[in-house]
Amino acid sequence: MTSLDELQGRLRAFAEARDWKQFHSPKNLAMALAGEVGELSALLQWVEPGDMGAWLANPRNGQALRSELADILAYLLLLADVTDVDLIDVGLEKVELNEQRYPVDRFHGRAAKYSDS
Repeated sequence: MTSLDELQGRLRAFAEARDWKQFHSPKNLAMALAGEVGELSALLQWVEPGDMGAWLANPRNGQALRSELADILAYLLLLADVTDVDLIDVGLEKVELNEQRYPVDRFHGRAAKYSDS
């Protein structure tokens, strides 16, 4: 299994070998990331939750989904790299914060925002 650090390093090397780092400003990477999330959203826009299994059973749909998720992951890792953010650390911090904000006894089965309850 490859770690996020290894994947991030490979993406960095890929960009450096092509002299693309000059284009990897935080703004540009954030815009590219947003574009890829938009492509994922468009792909799933009309798939009803109950139809997801059948939709994914089509190999072309499954490949398209994996491709969009890979693009999102790549841009997210590149953005974290140029801004020196450890995604594992901030992800764990966010889970811990949300565990405090959304205690199970008050939010189980509820989609309310912590500030609204």
